[in-house]
Amino acid sequence: MTDRGRPVSTYRLQLTDDFGFAAAAGLADYLADLGVSHAYLSPILAAVPGSGHGYDVTDHSLVRDEFGGEDGFRAMADLFRARSIGIVVDVVPNHMAVHQSNRQLWDVLASGQESAYAHWFDIDWAAQDGKFLLPVLGDDGVSAVTVEDTVDGPALRYYDQRLPIASGTEQLPLPALLDAQHYRLAHWRTGNTELNWRRFFDVTSLIGIRQEEPDVFAATHEVLLRLYDDGYIDGFRIDHPDGLADPRGYFDQLANATGGAWVVAEKILSGDEQLPRDWRCDGTTGYDVLALVDGLFLDPAGAAPLTALYAELTGRPAGTFADVADIAKREIAQRTFTPELDRLARLLPKDDQRDVHAVLVELLGAFRVYRAYVRPGEVPPPAAAAAVTDAARAAWRNLPASLYATLDAITAAVLDGGPPELIVRFQQTTGPVQAKGVEDTAGYRWPRLVSLNEVGSEPDRFGVSPDAFHNSAATIAATWPYTLTTLSTHDTKRQEDVRARLAVLAERHQEWAAAVAAWRAAAGPAPDPDSEYLTWQTLTGAWPISADRLDGYLTKAIREAKTLTSWTDPDAGYEAAVLAYAAKVPADSIAAFVAAIEPDARVNTLGAKLVQLTMPGVPDTYQGCELTGYSLVDPDNRRPVDYHRPRTPLDEEKLLVTRQALRLRRDHPDWFAAGYTALTAAGPAAGHVVAFGRGGAVTVATRLPAGLRNRGGWADTSLALPPASWRDLLTGTRHVSTDGPLLLADLTSTLPVALLVQDQAEAGR
Repeated sequence: MTDRGRPVSTYRLQLTDDFGFAAAAGLADYLADLGVSHAYLSPILAAVPGSGHGYDVTDHSLVRDEFGGEDGFRAMADLFRARSIGIVVDVVPNHMAVHQSNRQLWDVLASGQESAYAHWFDIDWAAQDGKFLLPVLGDDGVSAVTVEDTVDGPALRYYDQRLPIASGTEQLPLPALLDAQHYRLAHWRTGNTELNWRRFFDVTSLIGIRQEEPDVFAATHEVLLRLYDDGYIDGFRIDHPDGLADPRGYFDQLANATGGAWVVAEKILSGDEQLPRDWRCDGTTGYDVLALVDGLFLDPAGAAPLTALYAELTGRPAGTFADVADIAKREIAQRTFTPELDRLARLLPKDDQRDVHAVLVELLGAFRVYRAYVRPGEVPPPAAAAAVTDAARAAWRNLPASLYATLDAITAAVLDGGPPELIVRFQQTTGPVQAKGVEDTAGYRWPRLVSLNEVGSEPDRFGVSPDAFHNSAATIAATWPYTLTTLSTHDTKRQEDVRARLAVLAERHQEWAAAVAAWRAAAGPAPDPDSEYLTWQTLTGAWPISADRLDGYLTKAIREAKTLTSWTDPDAGYEAAVLAYAAKVPADSIAAFVAAIEPDARVNTLGAKLVQLTMPGVPDTYQGCELTGYSLVDPDNRRPVDYHRPRTPLDEEKLLVTRQALRLRRDHPDWFAAGYTALTAAGPAAGHVVAFGRGGAVTVATRLPAGLRNRGGWADTSLALPPASWRDLLTGTRHVSTDGPLLLADLTSTLPVALLVQDQAEAGR
């Protein structure tokens, strides 16, 4: 283990009831052999019983019993520590579960505004006549509500929901009893129209908590900080800090409490946005790097033909992803976040609230980033001011002249000219609109090339040049050298190897177009062109895939698109038609096409992995991604990992790349803290390699393999290195550069990648 605050690498483990602390500890030898410095755990605190992810925390004072409790956690940590492996944990500061095991919320439901915990939660007591709205009822309304006796006294029961009864109201008849509570039961649909408390995005089973209150921070972090102080936790991953009232203040609190632990933030950066420099953390969780690395292995020349193919299949202009996203964000703001709009409107000095709603919808829909970091009473930073004013300019184009004054007033108000609560609430609303509108709607509506429709990516940006990659990598090395880097997470829409395979389509677009035409002819008319094209790409990227996995993914995808069906208003007939169409898949033809592009996909898979593992930052490997995997969006990507499965040749190669890169980083951390040196090849195929130096190591990766093959290979393309004898840690091959540059054909004769170190035995002679 290195310096406690600075992991060398991490390995993400998704804990479940079936894979708790003891099972995780069973991987200690495996992770040590892999070269991992820190196990990175999903949330460990008590959550809703049966939770498969742990982000629905119910009790911050308990380590989750189903995983083995605190004793089990400490025992696991001891085993990891014996193998020089530290622990990073996932922290959920933004929200808790709306569940009967949430003691603080239970007390609020029982006592209302008089509860000692009322300040824990972000509740708008000015709405709903001072009652807490509970949108849990089905179409049967309150007819299924009963009163039952429990060990804690009388309680209300609605199916599996149990709710407290306010003191002194126990003897009232049911209608009067319901009216006398500090909460109001309502139909589940009112969550998107009348809710009077902040939730996580649009999830009404998760309530926002107020970390800006010192006692809330202390109570919700007490166990984690104690385990940190005791040496059982070494760093923290912070889930969704953009939801907090004051992200900067939160990171200050955490840094002060830990003395400066290694901390990374789940911050989605959009476009050229930069992480705020005043956050006391070490960087992001890596979505920015994911987009950067993926782009490096994507041929920009494929953009135009793939766009044309998509337009031909749909029978309409392809447009841009940004256009689709803008429409989706406005829809989401208007349909899903009405309660949030109402709360903002009440804080604005405007008589006609309908006008305010219309302007807010346009302003929120025009935001290009998750949040503008404006703190009440402070001059907005330039980036924050630009984010708001840019959105206002875009909104201006969609509003009638009669609303320009309202737009100007709102813009000025949220840029520190309005009440502090308005400034904070507005920033807590832009993120949910961005997330739900872009990731969870537009990303499923515009399947030009779905490998680009990833969290934090910009699907209109097609490819990253080696020069652009080098510039970004050098910036990371200089500004955020300990940021997390990743290719897959529990939230990615497609696992890294799916994206690596689909990237081949940009180079082999003619073959792809012919294959799609053949499949369409075999399958017949589709329910709609977008779901059809998504189906073909999904089958290609994730092949082989079971019918159950495919059906589960497609159902989620078309509901997230919200065009012809949705989660709230599912169209059973349409959904059945989509799944029936997918069942017509010409399996042999799909398999043959995948086999044909697999050699190029292999190059992308190995290249992206080696680059991510050796570039600046702290590399994370998501569970099982040291092997190949073709998982899709959650819950598919959170399935248990079979570490004992039969391994394919590509599995062995990817495992080799991962192990050798991680061991090298573990053995020579000084090399990878020594900056970044871009290396440039010379020769006719120079554009097909990316290479860089990290201390005494050199990374070499092939890119755009189909184009390389079409041009006849490397020819005399070469890479100049300092005169020495070099050893490739992946193949054991020695290359001598004392007589001149090394030929790429020699460096990549066995694998399309190389990890070179100077041969110390040769150098010492």
